[in-house]
Amino acid sequence: MNKSLFIHIVHRLSAEVEYFHQTQDALGRSSLSPLQKSRKCLHKFTAGIILLFGDEYLRRPTPEDLARLLHIREQRGFPGMIGSIDCTMNDLNILDGSPVFDDIINGIAPEVNFNVNGTEYDMAYYLTDGIYLKWMTFIQSIRLPQGPKNSLFAKTQEAVRKDVERAFGVLQARFAVVKNPSKLWDKDKISNIMRACIILHNMIVEDERASFTQYNAFEFQEREDEDSFSVNMPSHLGNTMDRRTSLRNRQTHQQLNMI
Repeated sequence: MNKSLFIHIVHRLSAEVEYFHQTQDALGRSSLSPLQKSRKCLHKFTAGIILLFGDEYLRRPTPEDLARLLHIREQRGFPGMIGSIDCTMNDLNILDGSPVFDDIINGIAPEVNFNVNGTEYDMAYYLTDGIYLKWMTFIQSIRLPQGPKNSLFAKTQEAVRKDVERAFGVLQARFAVVKNPSKLWDKDKISNIMRACIILHNMIVEDERASFTQYNAFEFQEREDEDSFSVNMPSHLGNTMDRRTSLRNRQTHQQLNMI
């Protein structure tokens, strides 16, 4: 990361997290500096990062964020696609306990409208592998595709879906603590380390984005009128059961699989 961003993080830790305050003993000798403590006390450091920066850098996407993401995905051939999901624990029980779709079910998520093959849809989706359920919000590849159209869809879907694997690869390349074995730590500490690394990664991306923000913003504004989607504030029409049923609509899933 850039030095200015690093110094900003150190300053916030030393000023707002008690553990990193530099103190003096009875003889007036200074304790370890925040920099020295950051190197030796990993778990205090990750907890401090989450406390100070978690709300800002682990927030839900805003309507503006969604519009930017949907624009990028549409240029890659998948209108209405937010991103990819890849998890080893993706059965029905895990999904029911996951907060991923809570905002949609509760009617507080921004409404995404897009057009595919002349059909209008009002709920964005994720690319997944074949283990996931056949819901409207999951689009899998085609197993053993037959014909050029199905083969092209499967090839493109699998290529774009690898984004989530590449994202984890970036974290591993940037933070050795994510790449190395962690059998000696409990789950809470591992979770904090992952959350802290994601926060730091997002901070670095935002800091470095300044070098090409103007170009990207110009390109997005120039092509915005060509997009086949819209992002609106959440609609509270309907009830929770209706939204849950729509989210799990198998027929819509089959239609979207013919993108």
